[in-house]
Amino acid sequence: MARTVVSFIQNGYFLLLTFVTGLFYFSFYLVALTLGLTLSFTVAGVPLLTHVLRTTTAFLQFERIQTKIYTDITTEPCVKSANPEVSNWLQAKKELLNRRNWTAIGWLLLKFPVGILSLISAALLYAAPLALIAVPFLYPFISLSFMGTPVDTIAKAMMVSAAGVILMLVSYRLADRLARLIGGYTRLMIKHVNR
Repeated sequence: MARTVVSFIQNGYFLLLTFVTGLFYFSFYLVALTLGLTLSFTVAGVPLLTHVLRTTTAFLQFERIQTKIYTDITTEPCVKSANPEVSNWLQAKKELLNRRNWTAIGWLLLKFPVGILSLISAALLYAAPLALIAVPFLYPFISLSFMGTPVDTIAKAMMVSAAGVILMLVSYRLADRLARLIGGYTRLMIKHVNR
């Protein structure tokens, strides 16, 4: 039982962390790429773009580790491109023309809508059952109704609470499947980037 509760909480953390990382990647790459491209006519824009493109390997590795920790899904290692000793401008050109970097950025940007979906799912799968379970404590203070029926007696409140417990059991299964689905997204992302 304790393992089930820990797994349920761990899946919730993973769903919320997916939203946070998706929002971070979207904000980071939107700002950094826009700034780098607008400054590309100056000397400062190209090094900025080069350094932004180099972050993809670190972010992919973070996604890989995060997926392993929370869902126990193993993904293949990220292939890191070799950095031969060449001049900074040739290295910048190589980074800018590397298809792998742009593919990784595309997959990391797509993590934002996946994160929004996981946030909505976490709210529905975690908050709704807890709210229903808390009805016996809340019904004397606020007027509540469940499926069109007012909850005004302890018997009705306990029935709503029992429905919350059943919904919690269903939520456990759905949260586990959703976390595994997002872990599969990470596996697919790294597989496509490594091609």
